Amino acid sequence: MPRPLTEQELHNLAMNIVGKDLEEQGFEFLGVNSKLKKDPQFVALKNKDLHFVVVRAISYPQDAHSYDPVFMQTIKAHADQFDGKTFYAGVGLGHGSDYGKPVIKDEDYTLVYKGIQEIL
Repeated sequence: MPRPLTEQELHNLAMNIVGKDLEEQGFEFLGVNSKLKKDPQFVALKNKDLHFVVVRAISYPQDAHSYDPVFMQTIKAHADQFDGKTFYAGVGLGHGSDYGKPVIKDEDYTLVYKGIQEIL
């Protein structure tokens, strides 16, 4: 029987999408945290720079590329202590035939992802 993905399953799917993107860009993972509300999700190295990446699974009608600036500045302050860079990766997920509907387990899904955004 079809069922919507749980919040944790959506989060894991978003992390897999972002993780694959980071891997293809040549990032080396130092830490991965897939627990909900534990940030950042990825701590990775590229060109000897430390990168802190926050991943969010977003559902319609929220904008996948908008983030909470106050929260992200908190993460940035933490990253700055390690001379790290801070990034946000919003992954919009919806049902395969209608982005406005929830993702159903074992069915196609629609994806809105433009890559990681640096928080300056």
